[in-house]
Amino acid sequence: MGDMTTFNIDNGYFEGLVRGYRSGILKRNDYHNLVECETLDDLKLHLQGTDYGPLLANDPSPLIVQTIDERLKERLVHEFTHIRNQCLQPLAEFLDYMTYGYMIDNIILLITGTLRNRPIAELLPRCHPLGQFEELATISIAQSPAELFNAVMVDTPLAPFFSECVQDENDLDEMNIEILRNKLYKAYLEDFYKFCENLGGTTADVMCPILAFEADRRAITITINSFRTDLLKDDIENLYPTCGKLYPEGLKFLKNAEDREEVRRICERFGAYKELYNGVGDGPNDKTLEDKFFEEEVKLLALASSSNTTSVCSTRL
Repeated sequence: MGDMTTFNIDNGYFEGLVRGYRSGILKRNDYHNLVECETLDDLKLHLQGTDYGPLLANDPSPLIVQTIDERLKERLVHEFTHIRNQCLQPLAEFLDYMTYGYMIDNIILLITGTLRNRPIAELLPRCHPLGQFEELATISIAQSPAELFNAVMVDTPLAPFFSECVQDENDLDEMNIEILRNKLYKAYLEDFYKFCENLGGTTADVMCPILAFEADRRAITITINSFRTDLLKDDIENLYPTCGKLYPEGLKFLKNAEDREEVRRICERFGAYKELYNGVGDGPNDKTLEDKFFEEEVKLLALASSSNTTSVCSTRL
């Protein structure tokens, strides 16, 4: 993305914007005070002293959790869209990549609903706003899985990923929906990784480990979830993203794993995940594997938020 001598030419304004957004994030003391709130209206009262003050100003009492969630999501989308609409390449393409995961989830939601004969108009409000795109209006008129398939293959930014994963609409049955989701994420993560790698510099240094971690997390999760299915070992391996630290040797071991304990032993053989299972268990004070994944993800994103002269500034959103 360039070094300090050229960064401000195209990206200085956006770096300043994101730093401003970051300064408005709730601090540790704010969270301590929120814990003491007994009602959602108490929470609203406390937020008035923060940058989130106007967030709920027009919402009457009593508040509900859904309202707060919607307002937070609206703010996130507004800030993200403001930057995306004004930035130049390659930051613009980087931000587009950030939305593709939400697009995949939205498309899978629409396909699943269509297979269950649910009206598309009923499903659209449940789509994540960061996964919205102009061509969604075309998709919304699809009345069958076949029509939806053709619309996705032609009229969406995800068309290149779909072309790699699905050959025809006959593959779009409910049994294969989760397999399709995993194939799309595999293609997406690998493409995003190559994009960041080609950008080089700090963007590659920070983003490639984040994407590698996500690839490995998906591989481990796919392995564990496959124990209750009839998937063949080779089919499981084909769902693994190949841009993680477990590639290639670790993925070979994972596809042949027979139970959770074997997955644990495989992870402990690799330095990056040797301590992943520390504290994981079924006791009341133990953590779940998902908890440990989340903690590791937070560490990586916190590192990203301390960097500049890179597209990674957008991860602060």
